[in-house]
Amino acid sequence: MSGLDTVIGGKAGNPEAVKKHLAEAARLEKERNREGAIVELRAARELSDDANITFKLAYLLDLCGEENEAVALYTEITSCKKPHLNALVNLAVICEDRCEYGRAERLLAQVLETDPNHIRARLFMKDVQASKDMQVDSEPSAINLSTGVLDTPVTDFELSVRARNCLKKMQIRTLGDLLKITEAELLSYKNFGEQSLVEIKAMLQSKALRLGQGLEGPGGRPGVRKDILDELKSMVPETVLNKPISALELSVRARKALQLLSIGTLGELASRTEAELMGVKNFGATSLHEIRERLQQHGLTLRQLR
Repeated sequence: MSGLDTVIGGKAGNPEAVKKHLAEAARLEKERNREGAIVELRAARELSDDANITFKLAYLLDLCGEENEAVALYTEITSCKKPHLNALVNLAVICEDRCEYGRAERLLAQVLETDPNHIRARLFMKDVQASKDMQVDSEPSAINLSTGVLDTPVTDFELSVRARNCLKKMQIRTLGDLLKITEAELLSYKNFGEQSLVEIKAMLQSKALRLGQGLEGPGGRPGVRKDILDELKSMVPETVLNKPISALELSVRARKALQLLSIGTLGELASRTEAELMGVKNFGATSLHEIRERLQQHGLTLRQLR
């Protein structure tokens, strides 16, 4: 989504001035000065009605958290006779984040009607349809996680014999034990199947609980196990691990997914597995690829299960 120096078209009153603004915007973005690039793009847009300029401006505004203005600009260049395809996709992503699944699906369908092989549109269409399927009509009632409740044997819950036997072999005997294990770790055990996972997650969801919840610290912050933390410290300095997630400059979509997991630092993120991230509602392969790339820039990777 770069290449500002190649975006000129439209009815520019002063083509040379447009070129200068775009070149300066490209330079500033390369230096990670998005606010400065936005100023230059606004100036270029005043002189040209090129949809690509508007698209780039909307994209940077979205990255900077100015979602409402980005939506307005995306809507502008997708409401014409020949809509901007990538703007349709980006607008659909925002709509999905807002749980406007019907609109997101319609926008992506527009793209696929024009270009059936549009990779991003096909990828996000799968995400949107999966999100629709995951919608629930009502919120489950939360239970008070007192010590007594955590000590409740898993055999007291309505689980199949197969699921109970799997948990028994893993030495998961109480609700507290179950909340201290992640979805990815369950699936890593031999003979533990998808059906048992679905059953266990449904049981926990009915009680407003989730796998891995017991690993969180006060205020819902994820705790990083000492062995994982020691391993991460052998890879990078602790100052890197303590950096806030904002240091990765992630897209709004990826940031929202991490917020759902209450992940606030690079160390907390690097302690998670790909499977854990992919288990978050609306989290797709594109966001996973983005996070992996940004972590690598800091000498980190997502945790690998052994």
